[in-house]
Amino acid sequence: MVKLTKEDVLHVAKLAKLDLVEAEIERFTPQLSNVINHFSELLEVDTGDTEPTSQTTRLENVYREDKVAVEGSLSAEEAISGSDKIHNGYFKVKAILEGRTDK
Repeated sequence: MVKLTKEDVLHVAKLAKLDLVEAEIERFTPQLSNVINHFSELLEVDTGDTEPTSQTTRLENVYREDKVAVEGSLSAEEAISGSDKIHNGYFKVKAILEGRTDK
């Protein structure tokens, strides 16, 4: 049976980038120990005759060839023809990212 220490919980919290107060550390130490103990029970399961698998449904991906449907599609010129805010063949929109120098 695994009994985690305060340092173990603080290490996990650091990896998860969590700032824990003392009350949370006290509460999470036994809880995390219980979780680890549940996982350690899996070590007792005999899986010697079990074939490794990545999924259990036996579904397979179905692929199709990509086809471009030209009929009913707009050309680039037709697509931008309804806007007066065009730059180098693209729609010109307000910047959404902060700190940009090319607004």
